[in-house]
Amino acid sequence: MNNAATSTARSAQRRIVWTLSSAQIFSGLGTGSTLALGSILAVDLSGSEAWAGSVNTALTLGTAATAIPLSQLALARGRRIALAAGLAAAIAGTAAMVAAVITGLFPVLLAGAFLVGLASAVNLQARFAVTDLAEPARRGRDLSLVVWAITIGAVAGPNMVGPGAVLARWLGIPAQAGPFLISAAGMLIGAAIIGLFLRPDPLLTRRALDGHDPRPAARDRSPWRAGWQVIREHPTARAAVTAVLAAHAVMVAVMSMTPLHMQHHAGEPAAHPDTVALIGFTISLHIAGMYALSPLMGWLTDRTGAATTVLAGMGTLITAVALTGLLPSNMTAVTAGLILLGLGWSAVTVAGSTLLVSSLTPVQRVPAQGFSDATMSLAGAAGSAAAGPAMGAIGYPGLSAMAALLITAAAVALLRLTAAQR
Repeated sequence: MNNAATSTARSAQRRIVWTLSSAQIFSGLGTGSTLALGSILAVDLSGSEAWAGSVNTALTLGTAATAIPLSQLALARGRRIALAAGLAAAIAGTAAMVAAVITGLFPVLLAGAFLVGLASAVNLQARFAVTDLAEPARRGRDLSLVVWAITIGAVAGPNMVGPGAVLARWLGIPAQAGPFLISAAGMLIGAAIIGLFLRPDPLLTRRALDGHDPRPAARDRSPWRAGWQVIREHPTARAAVTAVLAAHAVMVAVMSMTPLHMQHHAGEPAAHPDTVALIGFTISLHIAGMYALSPLMGWLTDRTGAATTVLAGMGTLITAVALTGLLPSNMTAVTAGLILLGLGWSAVTVAGSTLLVSSLTPVQRVPAQGFSDATMSLAGAAGSAAAGPAMGAIGYPGLSAMAALLITAAAVALLRLTAAQR
């Protein structure tokens, strides 16, 4: 780019970072109520505890199934249209959740949760959207700011149950429907921010600056294959995606089983009421580890290199599961392990996403990003599904050992793949 184009990109990038970060704060509310009430509603509406995890599964599958279509929409119409459309579908999902609570229809609940999953797909795509016009030396920091903005919505979302119940009483609807109305309002504000202020569109502007058609008419008939083809041909991109998938699967698996392990260790909650508070405190610290320090991870990525930061994150994850696996009866060690689990995930996700972007040309990035987001969500679902049987068979220490082996294998693959690129 010439100097004039560089100046234009820098000016637009400041607005893009502000817009996407602001939108993330509100759109992050989208999944909070579903995560907080999903298992309760699933049991109430289905009549069986066997369906307790079905809502969260539908939510995750919604994210995985729509990540690539959203990236294809971004290719055809730009980031602004894709992100706003995703949030519009998620808002429809919250309306379906409200309808399910009112009517008692379990299939409507699952359909609504699937659509709400688009809010998570939007949040994932937003972290890549902020890199479209970012300077190479600031990609990690800009990406991490958008990830950090999720913290507010992610923490506030589950706490909307109380205010939502008050709103529901005022509207004369069931109390459990109210929180979804607050989620819908948050996502509506996020969509409005994107629709009004994400101008110029970062992806279309990048194409124009690079001399490409800003609005290509053709769309790949096999977007899954297109994304995989790009990643397969670039060892560094393959290493980045491998690291992100392994970190996400491990984080979800260990995190999802930790509350159950803590409860089993303490005994019945009625006999040890402090255990419930400790579980909540531990998960809150874990979530803080995932998001609150992401700007630091972005700074480290830009300062020391994306691959180095990914490896440091993997080392942190191994330390985390060493604590949970070797000291499972020490609740202080388990809590410390969950904090390190969040920090390691943050480092790998921020740096791995930056490494993926840096290893590809602008034309190659969007298909690869959609593939990465979709498979990341599937890896989380697989980690969650496998964690329960694994814990039942080999216990919490065994689950932690399996997690350590997976991360170690991913770290070795990262070293080999990045070495092959040199």
